[in-house]
Amino acid sequence: MKQGLDRVILGLDPGTASTGYGIIAVNGNCFRALAYGVVETDPSLRTEQRLDRIFGELQALLAEHGPSATAVESLYFNTNVQTALAVGQAKGVALLACARAGCEVFEYTPQQVKQAVVGYGKASKEQVMEMTRVLLGLQEVPRPDHAADALAVAICHANTCGLRERLARSLGLEGTRPQARGRRP
Repeated sequence: MKQGLDRVILGLDPGTASTGYGIIAVNGNCFRALAYGVVETDPSLRTEQRLDRIFGELQALLAEHGPSATAVESLYFNTNVQTALAVGQAKGVALLACARAGCEVFEYTPQQVKQAVVGYGKASKEQVMEMTRVLLGLQEVPRPDHAADALAVAICHANTCGLRERLARSLGLEGTRPQARGRRP
């Protein structure tokens, strides 16, 4: 990436009740939060109505900010199958919104996010949230938690993508698309 040009990344923490989003601008090693928050849905709505709301809100964010990439934390559930299915549905409509906007999607494990943001793959949630605040130069830890998680995933992608770009340059592979370390959905 040339100096002076910002790359915009959308981070997502999908959920049916609350989908966190965080949009950052990246210029070299500098990160800046452009927008963050949550798309909340009313539990009294039918599932398809909730998913439609998430889809519409994400479409609007993608259109407004035009990110070059979207980063999503991979799903991890031990026991609650119902929660896993609901999160999977929200993730599906998020991926569809990104595909329709032509925005490439990358997926990262929770350990990859912690490693990229804090430098330690077993960092606590509080450590990740504080480092997210520090890296983005924010006065306070972003709230709600889903928004902070989404910002952390975006930072993870920025760090991972930047490393891939520098590696490609050092190997003389500029102009070719480097392989993503994060899993693709």
